[in-house]
Amino acid sequence: MRVRGEQREGRVRLYVCDDGIGIAPEHQARIFELFQQVRRDTGGSGIGLAVVRKAMQRMNGTVGVESRPGSGSTFWLELPAPAGLALPRVALDQ
Repeated sequence: MRVRGEQREGRVRLYVCDDGIGIAPEHQARIFELFQQVRRDTGGSGIGLAVVRKAMQRMNGTVGVESRPGSGSTFWLELPAPAGLALPRVALDQ
């Protein structure tokens, strides 16, 4: 898993990247809906990403995913940047 952030035009974007199984384009929009899962054999209830989306909306932010099957996924969260924020250029790998 890799985590990185960047500042862009008055906003801050955080990326969380993995090397997992990836998500087909036709499933990407619905994984942010309540009780939706791409695969039922991996566990989970299908509410986690819906909660993230709702939290981001309440903070005037957005959430999304970029992914291809077999190539992992990059999830991103974007929020308004506080005035005067200077985000360091640091990538975190785990």
